[in-house]
Amino acid sequence: MAKLNGKIALVTGSGRGIGREVALKLASEGASVVVNDLDHEPAHETVQAILEAGGSAIACSGSVVEDGFAERFVQSGVDAFGGLDIVVNNAGYTWDSVVQKMTDEQWDAIIDVHLKAPFRILRAAQPVISQQVKAERAAGEAVPGRKVVNISSVAGLGGNVGQANYASAKAGITGLTKTLAKEWGRYNVTVNTVAFGFILTRLTEASADGDSTIDVEGRTLQVGVNPELLEGLKTAVPLGRAGTPEEAAGAVSLFCLPESDYVSAQTLICGGGLMI
Repeated sequence: MAKLNGKIALVTGSGRGIGREVALKLASEGASVVVNDLDHEPAHETVQAILEAGGSAIACSGSVVEDGFAERFVQSGVDAFGGLDIVVNNAGYTWDSVVQKMTDEQWDAIIDVHLKAPFRILRAAQPVISQQVKAERAAGEAVPGRKVVNISSVAGLGGNVGQANYASAKAGITGLTKTLAKEWGRYNVTVNTVAFGFILTRLTEASADGDSTIDVEGRTLQVGVNPELLEGLKTAVPLGRAGTPEEAAGAVSLFCLPESDYVSAQTLICGGGLMI
């Protein structure tokens, strides 16, 4: 029996990579999913995959850093499915430089997408959650366990060369998680973080000549990892390999299932035993 039947899940950055696998995983457990991606096409591809598997999903395309996006994202779940139960703040990318070469634009862009955007989405979600809980209590119903999963990284726990912006944003996610776990406990909402280690995505694929790039809101950003460094990273992982997006999604789903109803304010490292 699906464990998330009747639940409504909002997942940012779920058109590709780890986010896509999270959306598919939650849908396979019965959740109705609001799929978000910066670009229209991948968001709708994820929605189509969920629908073809017999699930329920809609797309809410757009940048998580845009003014008004958070409210539109939350409202799309309310309008389509009647509320919200699960929020997964996954969207993001990297834009690396050593600190002396990092520009204000680089700093602000990464802080905005990894920390400010989750804050805005959770702020927009609060009135909806509060209203749902008040209605459930007034009707004498049990208040179901709702879930927030914020995505972090081992870089946010131990730092990483060239990622002052990213590491700072991901460290901030830990503070946001712990604070909201205290604020939202009265709503029976658990708030946790999954910190990823080395997961194979388009951002971490092998790139010997530095020509692997992504386009983010008009910026062309270099991604990928030097193959020699890639092999070194693998040897640092006790399991001896990088994780897959499906495995990363499995870690996220742990905090969305009823089995984690009494687990809150925690950070789970999904890194194959990688120590920081």
